[in-house]
Amino acid sequence: MKLSTAFCLFLSTLFVSSTFAQYATVDTVHFAGEKYFKNVRQLTFGGDNAEAYWSYDGKSIVFQKTNPKEGVFCDQIFVGKVPVTDAQKFTPKMVGTGKGRSTCAYFLPDGKHIIYASTHLGADSCPPTPDRAKYGNKYIWPLYNSYDIFMADMSGKIVKQMTSAKGYDAEATLSPDGKKMIYCSDKSGDLELYVMDVQSGKEIRVTNELGYDGGAWFSPDGTKIVWRASRPKTPEAIKEYKELLAEGMVAPTNMEVFVANADGSNAKQITALGQANWAPNFTPDGKHIIFCSNHEYKRGFPFNMYLIDLEGKGLEKISRDKGFDAFPMFSPDGKKIIFASNRNNGGTRDTNLFVADWVE
Repeated sequence: MKLSTAFCLFLSTLFVSSTFAQYATVDTVHFAGEKYFKNVRQLTFGGDNAEAYWSYDGKSIVFQKTNPKEGVFCDQIFVGKVPVTDAQKFTPKMVGTGKGRSTCAYFLPDGKHIIYASTHLGADSCPPTPDRAKYGNKYIWPLYNSYDIFMADMSGKIVKQMTSAKGYDAEATLSPDGKKMIYCSDKSGDLELYVMDVQSGKEIRVTNELGYDGGAWFSPDGTKIVWRASRPKTPEAIKEYKELLAEGMVAPTNMEVFVANADGSNAKQITALGQANWAPNFTPDGKHIIFCSNHEYKRGFPFNMYLIDLEGKGLEKISRDKGFDAFPMFSPDGKKIIFASNRNNGGTRDTNLFVADWVE
């Protein structure tokens, strides 16, 4: 997002992996120096698999997948139980509509429903990818205006449409109690974050500065939020941002990580690293942020995961793939982490899901 990233970005709809996987040089599931990971296990094998997020009971994950070899030509939503023994296989099933493009799925606390964004009301077919040559071959994310957020059961039946504003609504996650949904929308004319009461649909806008605010998460106690944001400042940067936004595009190449109270108050920038810093999430203790960044590399890759505290101090690199590591999420009990990576892909451009024990 999922920029898609998603992000949850990041997001979410296209994967940075497709650009950078070719630079991976070592096939392994666990690199030296990844001291926080233990018992790393690869869950998927082939295609683009990302934005995998745990169920509230820690037994299943929901994620988005593209794999033309399996007839999945653009992101669709899949759910699967995470194996607990080596003898068990990961056998996910599609729970999305199979139509349009989907992104940024998240479980409800009951384990029987998910929310996710989809373009299926716009068309059954995959929406077109942007012609980057038109934009000087810059890395561009499309903000499909047919994206809305839906609630569905485990059979794939949509039981509720959560958003209906004209334009881009996506990148949703839920509060720890499942009562609040935070998501990104351009309905104000800018990409802002909104917090919605899941039951009533009432919402508040929690960001107000020019720039892309997205890929947000609640803290484990529900009192804070973390997200990625661009903040164009120069006349040239502001002009480019507004022109791209008017065409339903965004260039997610200059973003930093922000935290705030859950209502958007006391917002604070906690990274100032330059380049793309995104896919942030809280650690289980709520005292640190884990995020993805390419700030060490002027050429724009690799992307690795880092830890930093809420004051923007103590930066520590925690993953080591030479291509792409991102979309981290801790299990509800804080004992495991799941993430997407180019590692162990045999020199292909595949992005797969990996789960590991988290070692403090």
